[in-house]
Amino acid sequence: MKATRVEIKWRRTLPIFASERFLKAVGDDYGWLGGIGNDGTIRSVLPYTIVKKGPFKVVRFRAQTILLDEGLGVTEEREFLNSAVDYFRSARTDLIIPATVNSVFRTFPEGAAAAPYGTHTVDLTQAEETLWRNIGRITRQNIKTAQKDGVIVRGVTEGLELAHRLIFETFKRSKLPFMGFHAFRQFVGGLGENGKVLVAEHQGVAHSYVVFAFSDVCAYAVYAGNLPRQHQGANKQLYWEAMRLFKGLGVKKFDFMGARIRPEKGSKQEAINLFKERFGAQLEQGYIWKYPLRPLGSLIYSMAVRIFRGGDIVDREKWKLNAPADPPDEQESAGADRQAVQERRSLANRTSA
Repeated sequence: MKATRVEIKWRRTLPIFASERFLKAVGDDYGWLGGIGNDGTIRSVLPYTIVKKGPFKVVRFRAQTILLDEGLGVTEEREFLNSAVDYFRSARTDLIIPATVNSVFRTFPEGAAAAPYGTHTVDLTQAEETLWRNIGRITRQNIKTAQKDGVIVRGVTEGLELAHRLIFETFKRSKLPFMGFHAFRQFVGGLGENGKVLVAEHQGVAHSYVVFAFSDVCAYAVYAGNLPRQHQGANKQLYWEAMRLFKGLGVKKFDFMGARIRPEKGSKQEAINLFKERFGAQLEQGYIWKYPLRPLGSLIYSMAVRIFRGGDIVDREKWKLNAPADPPDEQESAGADRQAVQERRSLANRTSA
């Protein structure tokens, strides 16, 4: 499998983050890498952006490997990612930073720093009654109470300042950085008609905002912001109404975006995972990774991230890669053949954390 730049041919059956309009909005350079098979056909694509950070050029993948050939195995995908690393090294970029959290890879290239990672998804092809029944009892009660108390969920059609402010403040409370308003507006604008911002209001006050990105294949809950003392059911009602909305638009899956694997008991990460699971969401597990391409640039950039942010997601989670864990259960390995599972274990054992 050889990686080479190919023409962007986005369609609604692919993730919205692979569209040219979105990639152009969030990167200084962008494109698709295609995985070319021995017969010359494009068997997979990998959307990317290159962002200039001072003197450095960093690569970020905006989606995991998109399989155009469903028969593409994990070993072949790893060969493709190995070739992708060579491509960006020859392009004189400094570092492949961790992908956006909607991107959960089945595997990672040799020599990468990697960590187990996942996401929680809901199958929207189920009947609405089934979706509602799969939600936890207390969460359903909170939603009903919000509806009874007059919480209203609506789409935001103009002005993003309030949405940005609430999301920014929510990130700040968790001591996390968030983009400025100009970048936020550019991000939402890059989604075009495939982006929606929903707000849950109570007595005329916005209690919760969520930014969604979607296409036929999946709707992603990208960014959320809540009042510190929001109505207990406001945010939950917003997610439920979003699931109903996207189901009505024919979207097949709802993705809560990003999940730590085996979070510490009692931690905020565990609470976030439980929140998603109470919506009937199932964990899809894979990997997130990064790769140094030019030693000096990679070292300086990585040190800066550690100093100002305490490290990135891979730095914080990579210790789990070789940590003892229960073998994948039937749900975790659904859709993967036995060979693929063995390949993942073998790769994890051979790759340095």
